[in-house]
Amino acid sequence: MKLFDRRILTHFDFVQPALILPIIAISFILVAEVSSFLAEKQLIYTLVGFLCFSFFFILPIRKLAWLIPLLYWINIFLLLSVDIFGVEKLGAKRWLEVPFTHFTIQPSELLKPSFILMLAYLIYRDPPPKNGYKLKSFLKLSFYILLPFFLIAAEPDLGTATVLIIVGFGTLFIIGVNYKIWLSIFLVIAVSSPIIYTHFLKPYQKQRIHDFLAEKPSYQVQQSIIAIGNGGLKGKNSDEATQTHFKFLPISTSDFIFAYAVERFGFIGGAFLLLLYMLLIFHLLSLNAKFKDDYFTRVALNCVALFIFIYTAVNVSMTIGFAPVVGIPLPFFSHGGSSFTTFMVFFGILQHLITFRYFALDTKIRLKGA
Repeated sequence: MKLFDRRILTHFDFVQPALILPIIAISFILVAEVSSFLAEKQLIYTLVGFLCFSFFFILPIRKLAWLIPLLYWINIFLLLSVDIFGVEKLGAKRWLEVPFTHFTIQPSELLKPSFILMLAYLIYRDPPPKNGYKLKSFLKLSFYILLPFFLIAAEPDLGTATVLIIVGFGTLFIIGVNYKIWLSIFLVIAVSSPIIYTHFLKPYQKQRIHDFLAEKPSYQVQQSIIAIGNGGLKGKNSDEATQTHFKFLPISTSDFIFAYAVERFGFIGGAFLLLLYMLLIFHLLSLNAKFKDDYFTRVALNCVALFIFIYTAVNVSMTIGFAPVVGIPLPFFSHGGSSFTTFMVFFGILQHLITFRYFALDTKIRLKGA
């Protein structure tokens, strides 16, 4: 593969960085206002994220497609290992300690890129017929979606597990599944919802739903709504952003950073931020038409678009009291390394598939022959 082929510039999707980089820059400004220490950590996370992006951008993914199932099953093994060797934090086993170090990794985060690639690999090898996947193919694909869902939900981490299952089946919906299957699924969910709530949800999960449905929102959400209202139309200066300045707003640089952004930059700033996310999602979905015959790229595009949509919708809804409070960060915006790195990996994969598509055509690489 020629990394300096001039076709790289003509095929590279410059719209993605044009929309993502302003989000990263605004986030860094907000985090730096709260804490110089957090800003230094954020800078390190950013550098690591761009290194991961670069690695996956130059990685010959199509050529190494035969390794994707192995990578998927390694991640499944890590999820299984959490129950045996996992490190418990705040009543949940979600982390594994790296031997001979004090670092921990979260297998559910590591799984996400391999989850996308596995779906892309399976669908590319067996594309949907004209009327969509029938039951046998649908069940096969569902197995690879439901397996990590149950393992992650058992940690317990129902938020991440739910995002994963929505992304998986949402992608199948876009790619094409017979409508009769969807009707059956909706009926089963409608009938079984009371049973799931009564017998399968943990007490803290029920409490989150209760807090969401209660007339009076939780303390976190109350402070978040106050911060948003304090921002007004154009926002406040750093010293006048009292909710954040006096630490009334909880976890203002991570889960509730959107409320902090609106307090600082007002309704106009919050709307601009949401516009960037909306344009990014629409742009990724619009590429379905351009890659209609390349199912590998299409699956990756739809998965990433759905990840961004769900994370953004849930996080913003949570800060204004329209959704239960769950630990779902705002992509590229919330302070933290795991989420930022994961999304940079996503876009490294996407940019590789988009930019080096000419290489696949030139060398006639076909996953079906892998």
